[in-house]
Amino acid sequence: MEHENVDALIVCGNQYAGFEGAVLYVSGFEIVHRYVYVVLPLSGEPTLVFPREARWIGDKKKPWVKDHVWPDVPGQWIRDRAQERNWKRIGVYGMNFVMAVRDYRELANGPFELVPFDYQFDMARAVKSEEELAEIRDAMDIIVDGFWALVAAYEPGKTEAEIMAPAVERFFARGAGPRMMNILLSGSHGEAEASFKVPGHRVVAIDDLLLYSLEITGAGGYWVEFSRPLIRGKSSARTQAMAEAYPQALESARKLMRSGELASTVHRAVADTFAKHGFALGHLSGHSIGATMLEYPAIGAKSDVPLQENMIFSLHPQVVDQDGKVCLYTQDTYRIGKTEGECLADVPWKFYTGKERRPGNRA
Repeated sequence: MEHENVDALIVCGNQYAGFEGAVLYVSGFEIVHRYVYVVLPLSGEPTLVFPREARWIGDKKKPWVKDHVWPDVPGQWIRDRAQERNWKRIGVYGMNFVMAVRDYRELANGPFELVPFDYQFDMARAVKSEEELAEIRDAMDIIVDGFWALVAAYEPGKTEAEIMAPAVERFFARGAGPRMMNILLSGSHGEAEASFKVPGHRVVAIDDLLLYSLEITGAGGYWVEFSRPLIRGKSSARTQAMAEAYPQALESARKLMRSGELASTVHRAVADTFAKHGFALGHLSGHSIGATMLEYPAIGAKSDVPLQENMIFSLHPQVVDQDGKVCLYTQDTYRIGKTEGECLADVPWKFYTGKERRPGNRA
């Protein structure tokens, strides 16, 4: 904040999955419903600012930030506080995607400058501490536990939702709570359509390809992501051609996930591997991940950010055909190491049939 010459920082969080974590990170408050701001002055104590309608939502004894207010319009209260303290520049984390419109309108009318602060905030917390790494590893064990429950439940004739249900049960039982975003790519004849959807009542056939995107936190609030393809029958020739590129692409990326390497170099290794097989990526290769689901830096073509040891990344290349209609997808969570990356899930990349069980006879 001193480097960027801001007098205060507004940290925004809301109930949308993955957008609640910044508030937890700086205050200890867990958002249960609606939204909240943390106003963090460069000098002085921070304040949790709740909308009045959220007064009774969430455990207010839990956060270490003890100054709490519940105005009718939080943006108006923050504007008045800023004017009282003669703040000239205010950084905002979450201004473009998280802040409520009614509050932005009040702040935009203030006699101060609002400064987007997402990149600076995320980079300040990108390298995870040992305590954070322990929470991340716990979340990883939970998500892998859920994956094996999903594999055991997978059976043609069930619905997409029925197959997903045992995984979600494990997630909730082990502390994920509502912090989940479990979605699906699926399709028939051994191929998956390129658009994500919510698992629903569609009955799964033997040749349907299922790509469950599992995204959760543990009790500590740190996000991890994981996915492997499932099919009982036969995948299409097009899907098989995509699959042939995956092991090389993932291993090339893992070896480059080392301290001092540029994030864009990791992306290029993935994209170039798939390009050699005639395929393109649907979006970025991945992103930093932590208490917020999507953090800077991204793993993308323009992300010339040096990696540092103990940064955590989700690598999730979605490979699409020339028409952008058919895809294959995977997700893994990695720790940046000194000389190479560490994949936090010891689950081989392959097509799973539902007959496999977790090694070590764990149910």
